[in-house]
Amino acid sequence: MLGVSQPGQKFDGFLFVLVILCMVFARTAAMAFNRWADREYDIENERTKIREIPSGVISTRAAVLLVTASSLAFIITTWFINSLCFALSPIALLVVLGYSFTKRFTWLCHLVLGIGLSLAPIGAYLAVTGEFAWLPILFSMTVLTWVTGFDIIYALQDEEFDKSLELYSMPSIFGKKKALNTSTFFHLMSVVFLIMAGSLAGYGFTYWAGVTIFTSLLIYQHTLVKPHDLSKVNIAFFTTNGIASIVFAAFVVTELIIQ
Repeated sequence: MLGVSQPGQKFDGFLFVLVILCMVFARTAAMAFNRWADREYDIENERTKIREIPSGVISTRAAVLLVTASSLAFIITTWFINSLCFALSPIALLVVLGYSFTKRFTWLCHLVLGIGLSLAPIGAYLAVTGEFAWLPILFSMTVLTWVTGFDIIYALQDEEFDKSLELYSMPSIFGKKKALNTSTFFHLMSVVFLIMAGSLAGYGFTYWAGVTIFTSLLIYQHTLVKPHDLSKVNIAFFTTNGIASIVFAAFVVTELIIQ
């Protein structure tokens, strides 16, 4: 929508479908690859042993085939968008697939996940305009810091398990309290990037109302999780972030329409 709102651009239904397909193919490849890469760890973890591969619902061969097919479909789809997206597609795949191995050697794994998901706003903008711009980059930085923050919260559940297998995460290396403080910092930065984006674009009341609600939900998320009480991690991770993303997207789209 941001790209379409730029001067000289108009909505293209076929391009919209292609962008949605890229999202579906990339996410499918990333999720399936993550399940394949972590299959030996997942079967040892009480929380993840019910996942598809450990539970036997999907075979490792089927997972590899799904990753391969989805990755090829993603690259082929970008070819129909424009040459720049096509040229960058292998790099995008490298990031979103490579994330699955980062927990084996760095506690910055949460940041790598954030980078992978932050490619979406830039990618969609490139698909429409064929060029880079500061505004989508600021939105991508928002996604990067937001995702990094909530992935740290999610990783709190596996602190002891990660330690036992010498896997890296901020909770397993620094402990729950410092990890939560780091998550708070990243979420604060996501709000800063939203403010920078809104100021750069000169957005009006609707956008800032969305920012206010988004920020409130981030604050609420951090009230739910404490170092000594992880009982509401799923509410903070899934429910709160899901609502925040949908509500903020609705407000931004509305702002772009009425601007």
